[in-house]
Amino acid sequence: MVSYDAKFDFRDPRNLSLCMDFYELTMSQCYFNSPQKDTIVTFDLFYRKNPDDGGYALFAGLEEIIGYIQNLHFNDEDIAYLRSLNHFSEPFLDYLRHFIFTGDLYAIPEGTPVFPYEPLIRVKARLIEAQIIETAMLLVINHQTLIATKAKRIVQAAQGRAIMEFGARRAHNFDAANYGARAAYIGGVAGTATTYAGRKFAIPVLGTMAHSFVQSFANEYDAFLAYARTYPDQCTVLLDTYDTLRSGLPNAIRLEKEYLAPHGHHLAGVRIDSGDMAYLSKQIRKALDENGMQATNIVVSNSLDEYLIQSLIAQGAQINSMGVGENLVCSKSAPVFGGVYKLSAVFEKDEMIPKIKVSENVEKVTNPGYKNLYRLYDKESGKALADLMTLYDEQLDPQQDLTIYHQMNTWKNKTLPGGSYEIRDLLEPIFVSGKLVYDVPSLAQIRTYSEQEFHRLWDEVLRFEYPQVYYVDLSKKLLDLKLSMLEDVKHRGQ
Repeated sequence: MVSYDAKFDFRDPRNLSLCMDFYELTMSQCYFNSPQKDTIVTFDLFYRKNPDDGGYALFAGLEEIIGYIQNLHFNDEDIAYLRSLNHFSEPFLDYLRHFIFTGDLYAIPEGTPVFPYEPLIRVKARLIEAQIIETAMLLVINHQTLIATKAKRIVQAAQGRAIMEFGARRAHNFDAANYGARAAYIGGVAGTATTYAGRKFAIPVLGTMAHSFVQSFANEYDAFLAYARTYPDQCTVLLDTYDTLRSGLPNAIRLEKEYLAPHGHHLAGVRIDSGDMAYLSKQIRKALDENGMQATNIVVSNSLDEYLIQSLIAQGAQINSMGVGENLVCSKSAPVFGGVYKLSAVFEKDEMIPKIKVSENVEKVTNPGYKNLYRLYDKESGKALADLMTLYDEQLDPQQDLTIYHQMNTWKNKTLPGGSYEIRDLLEPIFVSGKLVYDVPSLAQIRTYSEQEFHRLWDEVLRFEYPQVYYVDLSKKLLDLKLSMLEDVKHRGQ
């Protein structure tokens, strides 16, 4: 298995610098031609709604962002192409030729449960630098966070039964398959069927046989026997090519009795990919047990998602593990994560000038200013109580009473008694002045950390149906700033 640790080179060998919306470049040339060229700004990357109307999301994709920024450059071919568009001046093209990211990037660690409106990533950089990375940041975080969240929901529904990611053939091309497998592993799947992801990310690779394998032999038993001879200790056979109970199951039992057991091996598992999986799994379990095959696992696949898995378990289905494909790797029920990247402040001579986006849709009003983000934990239970956004210059003392406020209403507030809570700064430095300062964890470490943090959420937040809304609140100072800016906008419009 490929070694994978913090010394891994995260840079994609491909030059993906032009993988951006064209307006990132046209706006940047406008900035380049104006006094704003070197203005320092801050942007927040956040989202507004949890997938599948759930209670949380699982943050993923930071490692790919790190690699992208490390490799961000415009080569001669890029410059030649941009010149051919007749949109850009030679001074601006020369600026791009020498472009490097020199700003600060802070982020929540990968695998952390996250919630709407809080900054997952905070960027502070020159305006052009902050603008140019927008598309790449969004496409990476939107994809991997979406798949990690879906995987966690499916794993949660399985109640300890292993989930295998089987989705490559339905994924949206190569990167979606490989990085989808990575995100799913953060979300808790046992392994992937995508071999390249196994190699690149050291994820366990899993697989059995296809219906075509069974069909290619003269009969079903010969197919099972050929597989058992090649993989006697890892033999899982597919039962439903012809008839699950009248053909596949008897042949699997025959394989155990006539070949595997006499040679000191045992059938690892049987898989069903169609039919009534609750009914079939019960019948299969009964027959296997009656033949002394209690150790043979039952694996199911075929368009599973968290709701079908939950239903199967409620029906008493006898299932040990499940392969989940397109409903996981494409997040079929909620295919768009909806992360956004918004300007929050401009710095003029070291003074922070907050910026706010106003909309008739309340959910699209942004939180202004250069902000910090904290998670507050109950000291006694260790459970997460709320996340709190503050302005960058505010200091918190866990020994003092702390009142946190709803994002739009001062009358909606909660006071935490001093000494009853612990504070964690969620935004960790990744790049400072363009230099990578983050000790990037291995994928295994991210997965372990994610599981630990997931269990620090209250069960009510984790419900699939009508979950308790987790508090993402503001400090009084930040809320006052937001409301005053909204009032200013209102008066300017009158």
